[in-house]
Amino acid sequence: MKENPYPGRKKDAAPLEAAFNELLKAYRLEDKFKEKQLISSWGEIVGRTISDRTTSVFIKDKKLFVKLSSGPVKKELMLNRSKVLALIEEKVGKGVVEELICL
Repeated sequence: MKENPYPGRKKDAAPLEAAFNELLKAYRLEDKFKEKQLISSWGEIVGRTISDRTTSVFIKDKKLFVKLSSGPVKKELMLNRSKVLALIEEKVGKGVVEELICL
């Protein structure tokens, strides 16, 4: 049997998702990918009302910063912080963000 000339490569074909996840793990980009996935799906997670009044969303030190243009929506989001964090955890996984801060 012929030996694989590329020791880092696998001979077997793998599903694209599995290969992509393996690549993210190899380059230690899993957390960054999940953060970007969360930011891009923010409107899907919180709904159209909050999404329309959101001016910016970013993550720093496992804290999700959300800048809103409406005071009442900001207050509502702050009151339902734990529910929003649970929805985020369900969508992108545990450990991506630990805290929600509304600006």
